[in-house]
Amino acid sequence: MAARESLAVLRYHEIALKGRNRPYFVRRLVEHVERVAADLPVGRVRRASARLVLPLGDPGCWPALRARLAKVFGLANFALAHAVPLGPRDGDPHAALARLRDAILVRLAGVSLPSFRVLTKRADKRFGLTSPEVNRILGAAIQGVTHAPVDLERAAVTVAVEILPGQAFFSLERAEGPGGLPVGTSGRVLALLSGGIDSPVASWRMMRRGCAVDFVHFHSVPFLDRTSQEKARDLARLLVEWELEATLHLVPFGEVQRQIVAAVRRPLRVVLYRRMMLRIAEALARASGAEALVTGDSLGQVASQTLSNLAVIGAAATLPVLRPLIGMDKSEIAAQAERIGTYETSIVPDQDCCQLFVPRHPATHAAPDAVVDAEARLDVAALVAHAVGGTERLRVVYPPLAGDAPSVVGREH
Repeated sequence: MAARESLAVLRYHEIALKGRNRPYFVRRLVEHVERVAADLPVGRVRRASARLVLPLGDPGCWPALRARLAKVFGLANFALAHAVPLGPRDGDPHAALARLRDAILVRLAGVSLPSFRVLTKRADKRFGLTSPEVNRILGAAIQGVTHAPVDLERAAVTVAVEILPGQAFFSLERAEGPGGLPVGTSGRVLALLSGGIDSPVASWRMMRRGCAVDFVHFHSVPFLDRTSQEKARDLARLLVEWELEATLHLVPFGEVQRQIVAAVRRPLRVVLYRRMMLRIAEALARASGAEALVTGDSLGQVASQTLSNLAVIGAAATLPVLRPLIGMDKSEIAAQAERIGTYETSIVPDQDCCQLFVPRHPATHAAPDAVVDAEARLDVAALVAHAVGGTERLRVVYPPLAGDAPSVVGREH
């Protein structure tokens, strides 16, 4: 290995707890990292003890790589690091440390250093100096050159050192990763993407738990305009940066709503809308291999999200219905939307299908028998088939294959 090779050192946490299944999770993490960095001047990911390293052919790509790694689920943290060869294990540890010291001082030249500390982790326990000894020797050398004060609690710069067999890594900054599990390790789900604040956050939370997430958006064209579809595309593009690829299903729902309005009294209409959405979503999910549905429901937030209405709505599906936001309030959900970058898009006004044919006083505790009786007036199977048959399917990828728009790959039939 060349002296002072620049590389990204990637660390995982939850994956390390997977026992004999850990190689599978690490392999999926490596695949994701290599895909997200495929167009950057980097080498192949390799393993070094309980971490991954990604060589940088050009350190100038670090800002772009840093932004992408911050959205790779499974990473606990990562850093731009530099590798220094230490020589054979039975060599002089002080001579090896001198090489490391010189490399660190070169990197610190010109760096503002109001205060600093050295933190060493010794993965190679056969190295001839302990971690506290390395801290003291390197700290004294840095202070002797820079005259910067040492602050072990709130240092402005942390010089992190990792000693491995035959080499050492050091870094001057550490970035937090999103944690969780690599996308795809927990199966595939289909998320109902309304265009509001909640459903993108619900989708993100399922990605973080290792699910590959596809999306389904219900619109009411031609009864309303196409703004909700454009918004769904924008949200899908933002979310796919966390999972690299997904399918967005755009379902025409206006005719379903119109027939429900014609046949069912006002208070039950919203519950029936939601039940039909789940049935249509389930048909699409089964066709695409998804194993569950995901909604942005938060208990008690609106009329359709009371405990009794959630029960009667969920009964329309035979696939599991996952509700990752169920115990969160609106302010908590909005705060997370801001953190993941979907909030500003979610609050853009649009003509959402939920605005069409909505009664002024919807039922908050719909009786299951009354719902079943109301649906008996509809040809449910025909309505599901009509909606699925008119569904447009968009493939969304990151980085985009051409331009910055998702590619249309066909229609569902």
